[in-house]
Amino acid sequence: MSTVTPATVSAVPVVASLAWRELIRFFRQRNRVIGALLQPVIFWVLFSAGLRSSDLGFEFFFPGTLAMILLFTAIFTTISIIEDRREGFLQSVLVAPAPRWAMVVGKILGGSAIALIQAWLFLALGWLTLEMTSPIADVLLAMALMAVIAVALTGLGFVIAWRMDSTQGFHAVMSIFLFPLWLLSGSLFPADAQSWLTWISRFNPLSYGVEGMRHYFTFELETTVQTGPAIASLPVCWLVTIGFAAVMSALAWKIAGTRTAGDLL
Repeated sequence: MSTVTPATVSAVPVVASLAWRELIRFFRQRNRVIGALLQPVIFWVLFSAGLRSSDLGFEFFFPGTLAMILLFTAIFTTISIIEDRREGFLQSVLVAPAPRWAMVVGKILGGSAIALIQAWLFLALGWLTLEMTSPIADVLLAMALMAVIAVALTGLGFVIAWRMDSTQGFHAVMSIFLFPLWLLSGSLFPADAQSWLTWISRFNPLSYGVEGMRHYFTFELETTVQTGPAIASLPVCWLVTIGFAAVMSALAWKIAGTRTAGDLL
């Protein structure tokens, strides 16, 4: 007796639908939209006012602020994985005749897009008001690098959120994880060959994303303070960041193939 194999749904519409669902969910929640728009504006107001009197200047802190926006927004968009499991939507997706990787890619792309909305808004404010002198080509390349960073960080959030069964647990883990990840990325402290913080930051993949953005952003008010040697050249920054995104996406795909207690409910 022959068995009938269920037809497999094409991956492209699954990816597009899940990514679009993340965006629709985001824009339907008024509080999230207001927060997403206000956060970059608030950062910009405080950032521009404070750094005009700083010795290090915009070229040092501007990329770090962008990294912070990408990090926190990308990671916390993956809370939707926990919410989808609790509502039963995730279980429906998992049993659908679609490739498992399509679900992973759709969730990651949707979360990355939300993070980029905020980061690019902050970048636009910087371009318009902070006397940025970067050529258009460099700004576009920086935006592309930011997109890769967003994918990497959303993938990281996916890996962590997949094993969580409550948003409270997710917040508890993130509260002790995100700040060290950002602080050890070289966003706040100039590189110092004698500092153990600089040594540790070389093992933090986010450091290479921050350093890569520093290669692209220049301002009319150039800093005269020595901020230390760059941790890597621009090609190395791209390679590490792309590798970070690839590894996190692969881990997300792999972990999505495992069952959790919540999937069985």
